[in-house]
Amino acid sequence: MKIKDLELQSERNRKRLVEIVYKAKAGHIGGDLSCLNVLTALYYEIMRVDAHNPRWAARDHFVMSKGHCVEALYVTLESKGFISAEVVDTLGQFGSILSGHPTIEVPGIEVNSGALGHGLSIGVGMALAAKMNGADYRTFVLMGDGEQGEGSIYEAAMAAHQYKLGNLVAIIDRNHLQISGDTEQVMALESIASRWSAFGWDVVEMNGDDMNDIVAKLSAIDYTSSAPHLLVSHTSKGKGVSFMENKASWHHGVPNEEQYQQAMQEISERIAVLEEE
Repeated sequence: MKIKDLELQSERNRKRLVEIVYKAKAGHIGGDLSCLNVLTALYYEIMRVDAHNPRWAARDHFVMSKGHCVEALYVTLESKGFISAEVVDTLGQFGSILSGHPTIEVPGIEVNSGALGHGLSIGVGMALAAKMNGADYRTFVLMGDGEQGEGSIYEAAMAAHQYKLGNLVAIIDRNHLQISGDTEQVMALESIASRWSAFGWDVVEMNGDDMNDIVAKLSAIDYTSSAPHLLVSHTSKGKGVSFMENKASWHHGVPNEEQYQQAMQEISERIAVLEEE
């Protein structure tokens, strides 16, 4: 897809995301919005997936390690045809297959996740299995930056280097805010790049708010290398909704009616501009 088309798809998904969180009266909308561009690029440009055959043996694997931001994944899967709009509209309702974290009941979701720190270990297992079986699928793991305080991540990082998992890509959604505030005040992470380089990973920093840079950096990955890959995706919490951007209070916030209308108007205006270009 052209970059403009990816940007348009991301904005359409952003609008849908705000809608479902508002209707469900629950969701981690700040982190949803910050990682939505990356999810759009992965599912529309980078990953090999088939909505008609979610368990296709040759598919690339995706693990949403920051599982509390599942709403962003739901709208992405809906837009790709894995799940219907009718199912997504049941979010927050009794009996729905959609919960506040990913579950394998939902087509297109590989693993139950959300207990922070576990996703990369699972991704290491998937990537190692591919190498052992001679399969060419790739594994992508999306982590939060607040999640980097979990020790199990670094055990997985060492294992990925040990087993030379060049078919593994980890992405950190680096929006600098976790539920209790600024990451550097809660548990300082910098320098992320030098830390992961020391673990033997190929580390690249990218602007996760810029679709051009996201696609360029993801497309440049060398999967034939022996080093696992880390992308530090610099993003804005609440990206695309002016009053939510870079505010920790929107980590787990739900817009009221007035805020909902404002957010929908802002996004609709950007969609209109992109559709005219």
